[in-house]
Amino acid sequence: MTTQIETPVKLGDTVRHARKALGLTQPQLALAAGVGVRFIVDLEAGKPTVRLEHVLRVLQALGGTLAVIGLNDSQAGAQE
Repeated sequence: MTTQIETPVKLGDTVRHARKALGLTQPQLALAAGVGVRFIVDLEAGKPTVRLEHVLRVLQALGGTLAVIGLNDSQAGAQE
């Protein structure tokens, strides 16, 4: 399934929905992702300053990934 995320609040809602669909509590997800419970609370609340590294861990723990769509690949490769 693909979900279009355009705001921190939408990301938080998506993470919360996925967590609940898997029957996980916030502490269980935090443990599985290797982050603190406070981070999960902030992420699900739509806090705009969460650490990307931790977001990626949470998404992986939920069985998801992050994809960027619509960028010109030749420009993205030039930045490496």
